[in-house]
Amino acid sequence: MKIAAGYRLPKRIQGADNMLKLYRLRDYNFRLVLWLLMVSGVGVLLVGSARESLQSRQLMGVGLGVAVMIIVSLMDYSWILNFYWIIYGFNIIMLLAVRVAGDNTGGATRWIDIGFIRFQPTELSKILLIMFFAKYLMIHEEDLNTLKTILTSVVLLVIPLCLIAIQPDLKNTITVAVVFCALMYIAGLSYKIIGGITAVALPLFLVAMILITQTDLPIIDDYQKGRIMSWLYPEDEEYEDLAIQQNNSITAIGSGQLTGKGYNNNSVSSANKGNFVSQIQTDFIFAVAGEELGFVGSAGIVVLLLLIVIECILTSRRAKDLSGKIICCGVAAVVGFQSFLNICVATGLLPNTGTPLPFVSYGLTSLVSLYIGMGLVLNVGLQNRKYLGGEKYEHRIYRP
Repeated sequence: MKIAAGYRLPKRIQGADNMLKLYRLRDYNFRLVLWLLMVSGVGVLLVGSARESLQSRQLMGVGLGVAVMIIVSLMDYSWILNFYWIIYGFNIIMLLAVRVAGDNTGGATRWIDIGFIRFQPTELSKILLIMFFAKYLMIHEEDLNTLKTILTSVVLLVIPLCLIAIQPDLKNTITVAVVFCALMYIAGLSYKIIGGITAVALPLFLVAMILITQTDLPIIDDYQKGRIMSWLYPEDEEYEDLAIQQNNSITAIGSGQLTGKGYNNNSVSSANKGNFVSQIQTDFIFAVAGEELGFVGSAGIVVLLLLIVIECILTSRRAKDLSGKIICCGVAAVVGFQSFLNICVATGLLPNTGTPLPFVSYGLTSLVSLYIGMGLVLNVGLQNRKYLGGEKYEHRIYRP
């Protein structure tokens, strides 16, 4: 389409056009893309071994996720964050929709079925909250350590957090809370305040654990308490049935030894092929890796996930502003913490939480949501200089 002489494009379009011109191919983080494709490729193979019928869907999810990531990576994150209140409102509406019209599966209402697609809003909610707080905390950077800003931030967190908790979804409630703490730290929360909160939170956590394990007070749901008790007392006959899933996962990982039994093997004693572990394509996908790929393959997955987290953190150090830094560190926190939870559960170091392994476990909502987050990280990396003059930008945080 030709543009008539003298015609000027609207400012918003001019800004977008100038923004694209300022992007340079060498600033695109192809290393991060490579790590993502490698770990996602391993995920497709492991999901196919665990449940062959789901492999094509997982591959489709990776393709969709990569396409969305590329599109998001070319969109100016600063422009997107201008709509941070709309993002927050959409997130609340989405979580309320789960409460009103969500599908109940296994005693929990976490899914929305709109006919042609079924998705879990909580997975997307984590990325939306990172986007919202990236802008909100940058606006309140100067008064972050005041009581008003801290309390307002906590209230803004508690609203979606309660909507997630009542689904019930304890794992994502914990994940969102941990990520929020990371965002507040990155934004520049005072060490004095961090120390004070820690001094109060740790004793409260210990008291809560004692009440959960030693009393019948309804602090958490029965199935959640059962998972904790079966982890603490796996030999107890009362919790033997609940502990069997994690025990079989540990056995499967150990049986793989150094190099594994081989991909998609048909061994009679296989925990995967013998269906000794339920939900092995999601929560316990690391057990498949341990059994079939051994220590070498499992360590390779851990290294790839660690490299992804490191790339996000390195990108945050080159961000043009605080919001970009918060986005990168927030996405790194999600990937790092979920990986930690999943692997610790599969190896018996933590009670069962039902947390998927990022980019590896089956789950299209989780996969695409994480790729959206990675698209934002890539865009932060593309804007590692100020647009005017090409100056380097270094953001320094003063912590009283």
